[in-house]
Amino acid sequence: QVQLVESGGGSVQAGGSLRLSCAASGIPYGISSMGWFRQAPGKEREGVAVLLTGGSAGTWYADSVKGRFTISQDNAKNTLYLQMNSLKPEDTAMYYCAADYRTRPWIPTMQSEYNYWGQGTQVTVSS
Repeated sequence: QVQLVESGGGSVQAGGSLRLSCAASGIPYGISSMGWFRQAPGKEREGVAVLLTGGSAGTWYADSVKGRFTISQDNAKNTLYLQMNSLKPEDTAMYYCAADYRTRPWIPTMQSEYNYWGQGTQVTVSS
């Protein structure tokens, strides 16, 4: 059974930094992509950053976080990270880790393209 457990959320002031972690266990052979999504109150869940973890290399970032957020992984620890710098109040949301094993000829950025989800970690940025 795949389990994804996020950590690292918290409350920071605008301009601050946080690093989210997603510890993965029970990952079956062939996970091809992992990503971070977020959902603010009253809004739909949106993709933030995606990392291809299979044979293909590639990353994707939402325009709103480009240049500020960095997605990475530690294969030895089965952990996905999201380094978030220069945080803004509009980054406030619940952040979710997601994983999927299906291989596609594009980088999956929609929540419907992911089978496995964590419970989320809250990020609150105050002005």
